[in-house]
Amino acid sequence: MLQSPSASSSSSSATAHESSLDRDIQEAWDRVKRRLRAELGEDVFSSWFGRLELAIISDGVAHLSVPTRFLKSWIESHYIDRLRLRVSEEMPAVTGIHLAVRSAMQRPAPRPTDAPTQQKAPRLVEKSHAAPAENRSVPTDQDGLAGSPLDRRLTFASFLVGRSNALAHAAAERVARHEPGQTPLYNPLYIHSSVGLGKTHLLHAIGHEVLGSGRRVIYLTADRFMYGFVAALKAQTALAFKERLRGIDLLIIDDVQFLQGKSIQQEFCHTINALIDAGRQIVIAADRAPSDLESLDERVRSRLAGGLAVEIGGLDEALRAQILEARVAAARQHQPSFEVSPAVIAFVARAITTNGRDLDGAVNRLLAHSTLSQTPLTIEAAEAAIRDLVRSREPKKVKIEDIQKLVATHFNVSRADILSSRRSASVVKPRQIAMYLSKVLTLRSLPEIGRRFGGRDHTTVLHAVRKIESAVQADPTLRDDVELLKRMLQE
Repeated sequence: MLQSPSASSSSSSATAHESSLDRDIQEAWDRVKRRLRAELGEDVFSSWFGRLELAIISDGVAHLSVPTRFLKSWIESHYIDRLRLRVSEEMPAVTGIHLAVRSAMQRPAPRPTDAPTQQKAPRLVEKSHAAPAENRSVPTDQDGLAGSPLDRRLTFASFLVGRSNALAHAAAERVARHEPGQTPLYNPLYIHSSVGLGKTHLLHAIGHEVLGSGRRVIYLTADRFMYGFVAALKAQTALAFKERLRGIDLLIIDDVQFLQGKSIQQEFCHTINALIDAGRQIVIAADRAPSDLESLDERVRSRLAGGLAVEIGGLDEALRAQILEARVAAARQHQPSFEVSPAVIAFVARAITTNGRDLDGAVNRLLAHSTLSQTPLTIEAAEAAIRDLVRSREPKKVKIEDIQKLVATHFNVSRADILSSRRSASVVKPRQIAMYLSKVLTLRSLPEIGRRFGGRDHTTVLHAVRKIESAVQADPTLRDDVELLKRMLQE
């Protein structure tokens, strides 16, 4: 383990050295994370390193931990060399790193020769609870149900409101500040949007507000709900799992579009019904409207649509500028010399039009350019710094449900007609065109497309694709219609 420089030092000097060492190593670890964020971008860093923690330094080895085996495996397969290099650059005394899953990670036991007075030797680097309290997560369950933690940074105070999210924000605040004991106004509250537009932020903000009033909150992602239910079944504690889940005041489920499995969906529906009947609040988020969740059972979709469903739209330019200003101000707390002019803010807000995560990535690139090059951050410099974000922006991802809606509207039929078993010519042709466009414009497999079209077989989809491919060659009018639909879907 890391030992103090002199065994003969006085007790007061050893204590001072311990404090300095802990602070220095924590600052070095923060520098490692900042460099990784600047090099990899916010999306990659948040996905793979956001929950990476430095636990201890023992015998020259930095012991790092992550919460899941999947994260451990991915980092070891793709980023371990980069991580080892950055740690060694910022912590020269560290000669190696060891990555473990947090739940399985044990701190080294004291050596038998260590006397009680030697326990103060500066050998441990504390986990992330040494970070400022406002950046720590707080657990959302109080009786052992494995809820995911809430991020302290994601509150109503830190949520920036614009035209695209004003309704969702107002509904979230109303739900969070609802008086206990009264019947919930919007139950369930269902928030949907594309990635990076703030729906998860609102979920956490609601959780903080309700938790702060002394009520019981559980925040779960869909995969966490599925894992908990399956684990309870295996351990033969499913009844206790159900009772505990139904005994809380607020249930928050994120990314419900990933909920899979007939028995799990049935239990999810039973849980929602039980909570609503008991007057408990439910808040749910997904990447699409309830009616577009074809993978979910009809009863689940109906229940989700029975409350208030609100959509968060794309960020307008004014809101993007606000977000950039807030991110720059936050970065300036760590780098006081970091200055971004209003002109650069306006330029980036116009150039990055996708979502908040790309805006975070842009600020990280500007910060890296400013601190590493030590040159003024002009518009030209900003353009070079964020070029990869602008260039690598993927074309709009087309969803099958969007194709179905547009084709139905274009041919004056309903989406339900397209999904039905009707065989009239007025329905079959739009259905086949929609299947063809789904194959051309998405990466979905033929079986998946068939499932999205009312559970049809993949051979039906293949027949439709081949028929439309042949028809557009022979019919100029149909070819024009299909090309128009393509353009409208990709704009």
